[in-house]
Amino acid sequence: MGLYRLRSLLHRSDRQPRSLPALAGNRSVSGVTSPSPETAASRGLACCHVCLKLSSNTAHSCGLCGASLHTRLPDSRQRTIALTITAALLYIPANVLPIMSTNQLGNITESTIIGGILLLIHHGSYPIAAVIFVASVVVPIVKLFALTWLSWSISGSHGVAHRQRTRIYRVTELIGKWSMTDVFVVSVLVALIQLGGLLVITPGPAALAFGAMVIVTMLAAEAFDPRLIWDQEERTHD
Repeated sequence: MGLYRLRSLLHRSDRQPRSLPALAGNRSVSGVTSPSPETAASRGLACCHVCLKLSSNTAHSCGLCGASLHTRLPDSRQRTIALTITAALLYIPANVLPIMSTNQLGNITESTIIGGILLLIHHGSYPIAAVIFVASVVVPIVKLFALTWLSWSISGSHGVAHRQRTRIYRVTELIGKWSMTDVFVVSVLVALIQLGGLLVITPGPAALAFGAMVIVTMLAAEAFDPRLIWDQEERTHD
């Protein structure tokens, strides 16, 4: 009896036509593309950057947490460019100046980031050298170029899709936190290797410049509003 009812229900559902959106989903049907999804800003809403509550864009503050409401981050592009330029200027002393100095029986040796990487390669520590090279040299350069390109790309039309640019921003925001590896290694060495007057390790001026550069790049990534990318798509559709 149960099998008979199940068969009749399946037969009835096959005979009932489905709606066009259910068949099409978000894809095009017969060459007709579906309209782009609406954003909160187009519906007159603003999202609180603290508690993520949606409120009317006419309100000045969030009704839940009291934070100031902005449809888009104020001066996002200008602040991102300014912070990126500052980080690029800090990148020069971070790689030119010594990041730490070693005092062994009165013999003081200073080493830069590149010098430390070459020393690790000379002693055969290739995996450690590769990690420090990627985290301290490659990642900051890639992040600086990515932030510069994202800030420039929202000013006009480009061949890269909006969704791909959003992924680039998310990856840039994620990998930036791993740039502190070199500063972390120096901090651990300074804290652990203090053998009286035999061996003393002290951080150099490059450690401060490098730490400041990483913090500034993180602030630049936070200052960039990725919703500006999708605002550009709405202007393109309009």
